Amino acid sequence: MPEEKNIYKPLKAKLIEVIDESPLIKTFVLIPEEEFSFKTGQFIELSVDGIGEAPFTPSSSPLITDRLEVTVMKTGYVTEYMHNLKPGVYMGIRGPYGRGYPVKKFFGKEVLILGGGCGLAPIRSLLYALENIKENLQKVILCYGSKTPEDCIYKPLFNRLNQIEKFEAYRTVDKGDDEWDGPVGVAPTLLNNVKVDTGNSVAVVCGPPVMMKYGTMKILEMGYKDEQIYLSMEKNMSCGLGKCGHCMMGKYFVCKDGPVFTYDEIKDQPNIWD
Repeated sequence: MPEEKNIYKPLKAKLIEVIDESPLIKTFVLIPEEEFSFKTGQFIELSVDGIGEAPFTPSSSPLITDRLEVTVMKTGYVTEYMHNLKPGVYMGIRGPYGRGYPVKKFFGKEVLILGGGCGLAPIRSLLYALENIKENLQKVILCYGSKTPEDCIYKPLFNRLNQIEKFEAYRTVDKGDDEWDGPVGVAPTLLNNVKVDTGNSVAVVCGPPVMMKYGTMKILEMGYKDEQIYLSMEKNMSCGLGKCGHCMMGKYFVCKDGPVFTYDEIKDQPNIWD
């Protein structure tokens, strides 16, 4: 009888590179001890022995199984410790968990993506997946906002996307600096200038809760239906297995039933933007 897998035991992964993305955000490049696969939009639990673990959505391509990138914002004890790690140490990966983006349902459609802050991490993984199937898509539009130009992560990504057939990428900032000559305003304001066929489109929203709330309202005003809007929800996910109950959102466990939901699925659940 085969040995039953211990679902709580992490897979060891060697940290080979740490990339500074912004003053508070770093990307960790990991080489797992064995191949690791995930569907774009799923999340993992990333751990440091003796310190703790935290949930993150991989920011790398789901097509790559021998290397994993995880983008981490410094927000507390565990993430601050991670930010001080140097290449050569080992970390732990549990997962993948949850439900990702149903990219096959995007076939033949336009894909409008609205992101803010560190929400660009799971979006980058989605963009890699969409680039791989671009022949099956009408077009992909990314609208992204950061607090300042310095806070924008993956800065080279935008020029690269705008050079890919069928892709468009736009940036805005809440507050510019002397060198910034682009739009100033919150992320949803970019939606005023995009051209989409709402009848043959899906929208993806990922970022801070307040941006997701007002971004979703704006997308509904544009003519999207509730079931056309995909939200990457973040709650206090802890175990990743639907056992601890920390991530309950109404009748759903975000870690098991999400983190990707349609707005139609969760709009009537309490406090979805908290």
